[in-house]
Amino acid sequence: MSALLVTDAGRGQDTRLAVITAVTYRAFLNSPAGSALGAGFLQYPSWARVKEGWRAQLLGWGPDPQAGRLSGVALALLRQLPGTRKYFAYLPEGPVADWADPDIDGWLTPLLHQLRAAGAFAVRIGPSPAYRRWNAARLKSLTGPGRHLTDVLACEVDPLGTAVAERLRARGWRRCGDDGAGDGDAQPRHVFQVPLARRTPDELWAGLNQEWRRNVRRAQKSGVEVVVGSAAELPEFYRLLRITEERDGFRLGRSLAYYQRQYEALNAEEPGRMKLYLARHQGEVLAAHTMITAGRRVWYQTGASADHRREVRPSNALQWRMLLDAHALGADVYDMRGVPSTVDPAERAYGLLRWKLGTGGQVVETLGEWERPLGGTANHTLYRAFQTYLARR
Repeated sequence: MSALLVTDAGRGQDTRLAVITAVTYRAFLNSPAGSALGAGFLQYPSWARVKEGWRAQLLGWGPDPQAGRLSGVALALLRQLPGTRKYFAYLPEGPVADWADPDIDGWLTPLLHQLRAAGAFAVRIGPSPAYRRWNAARLKSLTGPGRHLTDVLACEVDPLGTAVAERLRARGWRRCGDDGAGDGDAQPRHVFQVPLARRTPDELWAGLNQEWRRNVRRAQKSGVEVVVGSAAELPEFYRLLRITEERDGFRLGRSLAYYQRQYEALNAEEPGRMKLYLARHQGEVLAAHTMITAGRRVWYQTGASADHRREVRPSNALQWRMLLDAHALGADVYDMRGVPSTVDPAERAYGLLRWKLGTGGQVVETLGEWERPLGGTANHTLYRAFQTYLARR
């Protein structure tokens, strides 16, 4: 396609947007300018291979995107609405952009034009700025019946996140789930992060609470061995995941083939991007966790464990090893992904938050996901019908 052109009158600069190659896309993410934007793994080209049933476009904008002179990129996933030639566009935890730029229209407008030209009737994005943060000490001291994160004064409110939310609302965007229409976020709005930058392993150990340190020592004394597995162990990981889902009352709805595809795609893009960690005891795998690395961030993605011999604490041993490995890789943040919004110890969901709080990290509320229709009466009608469908699903 020919590049779309928008002139930034305020700065006298031209912003061009075009479909770019995966090589050009990855080169930008690995450049100093791209690294500074902190792309999550869901915005890397390999994620398009993971998501079956979606058509993908790799988009880039800047002075000359096709030549690699870029200032931002986006992986746009397009899902066709049955019976139509229209698509729902989804940019998971993207676009990868400078959200601090006061003139977001300079790159957001051509991005929306391109998606509409590709047949999208609506788009969902996941802006990267954080909104609020709560540290572990504050949350543990302020739990109580019926309490939620919104009832606890945040330790930090990010002014950039507040500004971006205001700019999006002024441009007709709706935060998913806020008004009860459609469904909520596809990605977790509240995540748990352990800061690693400028901390030593001893400081990370000291950051664990007493229960965590005791459990890690118990695992070590019991002879729990933590190793990095391979694709061959994914069926064992999946078997444990089904046990975990049954025990904890949730269902991810993913198949073994999904994890095999993910492992293959992410590691084909960069060897070691996705790793499978196994905790063995007396020759048996008792727990298995997946870890993903992209740029200077590491994610604990999915965990699974057996119902028996839980007293040897294999999951604590796994997480401690993964934290140390993330630190050794030079990561700035170890992201443990989603946590519930409840801080009521009586609620079952609180158990997951309590477990992660033990690492001494912090809960981060992201801006969540935002949607809007892409112009035209027909697209607005289609979008309303789509929201009704989601609400009834």
